[in-house]
Amino acid sequence: LTKDNDLQAFKALVERNGKKAYLLALKLVGDPADAQDISQEAFIRIYNSRKKYDEKKPFFSWFYTILSNLAKNHLKKGKVRLRYRRRKQDEREAVGADFAVSPDYILESDRNKERVWKAIEKLSFEQREIIILRHFEDLSYEKIAESIGIPLGSVMSRLYYARKKLKEILGSESE
Repeated sequence: LTKDNDLQAFKALVERNGKKAYLLALKLVGDPADAQDISQEAFIRIYNSRKKYDEKKPFFSWFYTILSNLAKNHLKKGKVRLRYRRRKQDEREAVGADFAVSPDYILESDRNKERVWKAIEKLSFEQREIIILRHFEDLSYEKIAESIGIPLGSVMSRLYYARKKLKEILGSESE
């Protein structure tokens, strides 16, 4: 990202990070149309704020803060109820063409995924955010702390309580 009006550099930035931005927003808000709007708004804000970007700091942290705040504000306004959309095609691709999977396995796997996502929906935004960054984006504790601007100890604490709450929700649903 350059601080001047280099549209080519910005276009390359969007092409490089657009899909990741959309997928992160989708995990945070749950609705594809809203995720698209949020990710596009994040890029607009990045472009408009490019002169404020501190090049000594990682781009992802700055970008994620903008995206996360937009998602959080969107959810606070009550514009969307978080909902899970199954991605059967993704699962089939992940399993691989050489591995035969029974229809029963796929059905049970889909049910478990849906159950977990519905439980994640019940978490607070902060808990959902920390679970997504750690378990779906595979970020290290340090990267999470940097991305959301909290101390490392707070990351570990939030993750502990988010997992605990998730276990409670999943446990109460199975009873």
